[in-house]
Amino acid sequence: MQGRPSQPPFVVPPMTLVSIITPSYNQAKYLEQTMLSVLHQDHPHIEYIVVDGASTDGSVEIIKKYAGKLAHWESAKDKGQADAINKGFARATGGIVAWLNSDDYYLPSAVSAAVKVFEENPEVALVYANMFAVDESGQTFNTLTYKQLTLEDLLCFQIIGQPSVFMRRSALQKTSGLDPAFHFLLDHLLWIKIAKQGKILHVNQTWSAARYHAEAKNVAKAAEFGREAFRILETIAQDKDLAAILHKIDRRAHASAFRVDARYLLDGGLPGKALQAWFRALFIYPPVALKRMNIFVSAVLNILGLGKLREMVLKRRKKNQAAQKNDR
Repeated sequence: MQGRPSQPPFVVPPMTLVSIITPSYNQAKYLEQTMLSVLHQDHPHIEYIVVDGASTDGSVEIIKKYAGKLAHWESAKDKGQADAINKGFARATGGIVAWLNSDDYYLPSAVSAAVKVFEENPEVALVYANMFAVDESGQTFNTLTYKQLTLEDLLCFQIIGQPSVFMRRSALQKTSGLDPAFHFLLDHLLWIKIAKQGKILHVNQTWSAARYHAEAKNVAKAAEFGREAFRILETIAQDKDLAAILHKIDRRAHASAFRVDARYLLDGGLPGKALQAWFRALFIYPPVALKRMNIFVSAVLNILGLGKLREMVLKRRKKNQAAQKNDR
């Protein structure tokens, strides 16, 4: 008796439409590169939404230049970055959603690479890849390489680069989007909410570049980031499901919040306070602090007036990164 023909493997239907939101406010200097990095992607189905907060620096003129290629754009006063991105989320219709800030940019084929990962992993709610850190002129000075993280890792502030993150809209819709009460770690809180819904997956590729410049929040208001880390822990403690997980890793999580505080205080030019925060992390949960001895060393060097040594190391790193990039 002839058996039944074997069934073909389950095929995940392609999620062809990707919604990308760019929140924009007075960053005309970088905006066109950001927009072109989206518009020049090789994925054929992108719904690009630009939400401008009533810029006065020529940004609107740049947006109008490409208006015919946008699914939607607007320029009106808003309540900040979270509000602008949430407006974009509300308009998004793609199966995959991401946002790209107006001073960052995608690398070629980033979107199609993300789509492929989702198609091959139907259980995944969020994917993230590595990213370059670039300066004002776009010169790479670091490559941020991540690892596979768990929900517990996120609760302990293992930070991933937002420009290289893509989400399933179905998972995003189960959250309340970005919390407008947060201004610095708002993306990290959203990742936690999505990781509660389903699996997150790291892809060992580089999909984007994040720009570090004097006006960027990660530089201009670095000292504010640590405060939001503690507020995130307070917010998580109010979630009955996440609170139980947080309780199991409470010391590690709180030490990690102090470690985040130390890192950004250092970036904000406050080495003394950074050192205090690092020692708090060491006291609460030593492994968290000891993994980031570079914070301790850099803070001490700055206090001793030897901060130029750190700058020399960063310049050498930038030079090496540029050389490696040219060799690719």
